[in-house]
Amino acid sequence: MILVTGATGTVGGATARRLAATGERVRVLVRDPDGAAANCLAATGAEIRQGDHGDPPSLRSAMRDVRSLLMVNPDPLRPAHDEALVAAARQSGVTHLVKLSVGGAGDPLARDAVTRAHRLGEELVRSSGLSWTLLRPRAFMSNALQWRRAIRRGEVVRVWPPDAPATPVDPRDVAAVAALVVSAPGHAGRTYVLTGSELLTARDQVRSLGDALGTVVSFAPLTRAQAARAWAERHPKAVVTALLERGDRQIARGTCRVGPAVHRLLGRESNTFSRWARDHAHLF
Repeated sequence: MILVTGATGTVGGATARRLAATGERVRVLVRDPDGAAANCLAATGAEIRQGDHGDPPSLRSAMRDVRSLLMVNPDPLRPAHDEALVAAARQSGVTHLVKLSVGGAGDPLARDAVTRAHRLGEELVRSSGLSWTLLRPRAFMSNALQWRRAIRRGEVVRVWPPDAPATPVDPRDVAAVAALVVSAPGHAGRTYVLTGSELLTARDQVRSLGDALGTVVSFAPLTRAQAARAWAERHPKAVVTALLERGDRQIARGTCRVGPAVHRLLGRESNTFSRWARDHAHLF
């Protein structure tokens, strides 16, 4: 049995569906077993278990007969969630932990609160005494969905930083890797940095979205201060600070590398942003 947490989110849900489609016995941990997302997962054949990180007995119950656990923390600013999962896994006989972390966890210059919390979660996993694998994806291509309101309205998409290169990764590729390493042997003690197959700026991504939609999407850069004010309307202060620091590192780094992990693990190149844009054009 494989247990997936964060299964109502992007990567957790896609991983659970992949596992169920291949015939794996998969169980998902959810807070609301009657919610729409849980019902969709149940339709795939996944077993639904109600539980909460603040309720250790519910975690131990969900982990009964589980051999592998995919840890997707729904709130990275609360490393206690990872701590609770690791403790329950050790008490329940789970043998392998797979933690979804962040690409910045391997960057010594990344010291923001979100990255620090993921590093703490990684250390909990590594020191658990159990077999473990760490997944460190770069920024998700699906982050582009934050622009869909402006695109739908025909407004200008405004972004900071506009021209710093990145290697965004398709969440579907992350889920494919997660499903592989949580179910198959040979990945113990490994850390995989997951990237897309190309270097892209935000300006490039907006252009690709326009191509997928058959239109020209207007683009304009924001200043750092303007981005901070916009993010403050949607995110807590610690997340805003993390986003600003990530942007600063992205600019200072100048270039970043496309990693080989997705290709090596899946036997194919990572999905391009253009493909992601075409597949999700209906959402814009």
